[in-house]
Amino acid sequence: MALAIYAETGFVPLLPGAMLAPVPQRAFFVDSAQPAWQAALALIELHLPFVRRTLRPGDRFTRLHVIHLGALKTSTTAANGREQLAGLYLKGDWIGLDGIASGYHICAAHAIDTSEVWSLRYEVLLDAAARAPELLHAMHIAMSRQCSRDCAWRFALASLPAEARVADFLCSWSQALAERAMRADHIQLHLTRAEIGNYLGLALETVSRAFSGLVRRGLIRFDDPGRRYVAVPSISALIAYVETSSQPGALRRMR
Repeated sequence: MALAIYAETGFVPLLPGAMLAPVPQRAFFVDSAQPAWQAALALIELHLPFVRRTLRPGDRFTRLHVIHLGALKTSTTAANGREQLAGLYLKGDWIGLDGIASGYHICAAHAIDTSEVWSLRYEVLLDAAARAPELLHAMHIAMSRQCSRDCAWRFALASLPAEARVADFLCSWSQALAERAMRADHIQLHLTRAEIGNYLGLALETVSRAFSGLVRRGLIRFDDPGRRYVAVPSISALIAYVETSSQPGALRRMR
């Protein structure tokens, strides 16, 4: 997937809506007890140079990108100009893996929070992996995790009613934050309701009604007038609601 990144050296923080940049390298030892995403960042910093450059949809594949800070969204644009949100990524996630197979980037990536990425030349990564095989293993783990997420997302689109689909989206975001030792019971929605609907295959009005329904059920609440900060009193209760909603006949029972 593509990512537009500035070509200068050094670190420049990027605001939401901007394209991204990495930080200077520092060598340190890798802790085997680290989460996979954190270990990958450590291995890259230890073994690889990373720079910034610009990639756009249709560009030839030469680089992979790993998020070091912040959050990104990826999207594709149809022939009629309609944009489709393709994925959401946090710290430690890899972007650009699809280009390995096709040789070309098919998505654009944009910051949805102040962010930075590390940009790696693919052939340099492969050379370094010959000396440090754990680098290639880290990339394979990232590929596997993205495949699993894509499968879960497609299952949600195919099997869950609208309200449970939004609940599943919040569960996934909360769990991703928890994996990164970030607060998981208080989620900042960096996407608009229209973007969430685009990602989940729902109309804007349906997304708004789904959020209101989850509030009525006591599964979430909004802590600000703009309704951009979602509090999740019990993530286990939200997960249980999604699981119940995916069972045969669940939609009839909820009505």
